[in-house]
Amino acid sequence: MSLKDQLSHDLKEAMRAKDRVRLGAIRMLSAAILEKEKSGGGDVTEDDLVAIVQKQAKQRRDSIRQFREGGRNDLVDIEEAELAVIEHYLPAQLSDEEIRTTVQQIVEQTGASEMQDMGRVMGQAMQTLRGKADGNRVRQAVEALLKN
Repeated sequence: MSLKDQLSHDLKEAMRAKDRVRLGAIRMLSAAILEKEKSGGGDVTEDDLVAIVQKQAKQRRDSIRQFREGGRNDLVDIEEAELAVIEHYLPAQLSDEEIRTTVQQIVEQTGASEMQDMGRVMGQAMQTLRGKADGNRVRQAVEALLKN
């Protein structure tokens, strides 16, 4: 079942169960997908769908951070609940060790040895790890390897 079909099915289930948080999160994902489709890009591929879900998850993480800084714990709880629903649709994330191993291989392949090479390593790492790891975790691994 494609991600789009899964979202449609889960939307109906959330409506039946009257699960407001899940329903709201799935509706936001569906709206983002619909917006992408109507932007003239043609059919949305599974990679596009994963990218949309990742973007929505990142937006929730940013909102959580900002709400915490602003002392709005009521909104933090809502965003965290939506984030949990959204993360359900993301592919399984790699562990920090798996990310570090992949980044180490890329560093060796590119011959990178200092922080000035970070852009080159990050570009290739993000291409390799797209959908499998959060960009911040990849950046931390790259920085750690290039600083040593």
